[in-house]
Amino acid sequence: MQSDGKKDWAERDQTDESLRTEREKTDRALAETQDAAEHDADAILRLARQNADAVLLEARTKADELMDAPTAQLPAAAIAEERAVEDETLREERASADQILRRERAENARALAKLLPLERDKTDRFLFTERERSDGALSNRDDFLGIVSHDLRNLLGGVVVSAEVLARRAQQGDPVLVQTARIQRYVARMNRLIGDLLDVTSIDAGKLAMTPARADFAALVAEAVDTFEGAASAKGISLTVHDAGGSGGSLPAEFDHDRMLQVLANLITNSIKFTPAGGTITLTCELADGELRFSIADTGVGIPENMLEAVFERFWQVGKNDQRGLGLGLYISRCIVEAHGGKVWAGSGTGGGSVVSFTLPAHPSPPS
Repeated sequence: MQSDGKKDWAERDQTDESLRTEREKTDRALAETQDAAEHDADAILRLARQNADAVLLEARTKADELMDAPTAQLPAAAIAEERAVEDETLREERASADQILRRERAENARALAKLLPLERDKTDRFLFTERERSDGALSNRDDFLGIVSHDLRNLLGGVVVSAEVLARRAQQGDPVLVQTARIQRYVARMNRLIGDLLDVTSIDAGKLAMTPARADFAALVAEAVDTFEGAASAKGISLTVHDAGGSGGSLPAEFDHDRMLQVLANLITNSIKFTPAGGTITLTCELADGELRFSIADTGVGIPENMLEAVFERFWQVGKNDQRGLGLGLYISRCIVEAHGGKVWAGSGTGGGSVVSFTLPAHPSPPS
């Protein structure tokens, strides 16, 4: 099973849809502009003809006054016949001008109709070429990251082995033991960072592998608590589990064990990181309304109201100078939970601190 969020393809589909929408808007705007231009041209033509008719009417009025004068040379019948010829000639000229205008408009429309597909085809080819380049660059990046990660982990493995050899040769109370323990912690942290980077690459490619199986989520929570209880105790933090649903410790669900353990590890380590000594961290599990609900509440520094959604973004940090990780844990956790068909969110605790919750589809035990 792979991650549901194939982000690159989703963004491409969104880009294509936006492009289609923009093209439709452009077509409408172009048609409206053309109609407006033709409307303005017709208005100018009508105005010019009105002015010409006004001049002609004034000229004819003056001609009539001269005709009525005693010295008039031409009879009225001849003048009326001449005017009829002039009017017919004017109508023919106007009809010819209108026909030429319509023909020019039709030719312009045909030229524009031919030009638009050519321009769009050019744009599509450019977009396709850029996508191929982007795909190639991403593929090269992923290959490079995979090779480098493999080599780094091999080197880190060598560092761990060397540290263990030094630790075995050192005597009890030797300062070397303190240094080798520190080396091992640093190596573990570097391995987690490398794993996070590889996970982000898999998420971007839509290849975050999932192997869900039916299991007891309560047992998974107990495993996570057992793993991190020592780290919490060393900091003077109380780490407890609260069974809100009274299910007696059984929470049947279908999930990928390692991936969901990774989620719990991210959430618990975050809480330990931001909870001061003497604080408490409470994990709550329950089955309700056909879903499994989990939350982790701490008495730490809390999350500002305007940042409750931002904490799930990649590379998010509490502050600009925070160097306690890459800020990928909650982002990866959200992707894992959503790949299981669940959802995740953050909130503020009633007495301070923060609460991070998620849901998973529940799978109740079949009746016996």
